[in-house]
Amino acid sequence: MDRCNIYAKKHMKKVNNNNFKKTLSKFTTGITIVSTIKNSNLVGKTINSFSSLSLSPPLILFSLDIKSTKLNIFKTSKLVSINILSNKQKKISENFAKKNPDWDKVEYKISQNGSPLICNCVSNLECSIINKIKKGDHIIFICKVLKVMNNNKLRPLIYYDSKYL
Repeated sequence: MDRCNIYAKKHMKKVNNNNFKKTLSKFTTGITIVSTIKNSNLVGKTINSFSSLSLSPPLILFSLDIKSTKLNIFKTSKLVSINILSNKQKKISENFAKKNPDWDKVEYKISQNGSPLICNCVSNLECSIINKIKKGDHIIFICKVLKVMNNNKLRPLIYYDSKYL
């Protein structure tokens, strides 16, 4: 038996909430703010559950916990923006991780399509929600990308081992 098999046999554990969460924290992710407007109110939420899905057509996905206070707003929205934060926007990430983030603490503009774009991000994507799928304790939102904007001079805000880097 090789060393890798011996190590795995000795160290692999049955999954539980704590070791699953700790294991997933070992995957480096970018930090994004998903945002929309509902009844003239700006809505935003910090997420790291964002991924590309398809190049043709251009699709992305993100997910929200079914316990999220913002879930019903996003479930009834047609348009969202994904704002990929720069390494200078940690406070913005922390602000939108709160139950009621303060939009006065962030510079933003409303796109031609009517979704809020946070300024000075690495990238912004305007998207239309085309599908929602409930899996486990989350809703997965599948979105078609309509427009993009990139700032190649900025570096992304990343998260690893439950810490910003």
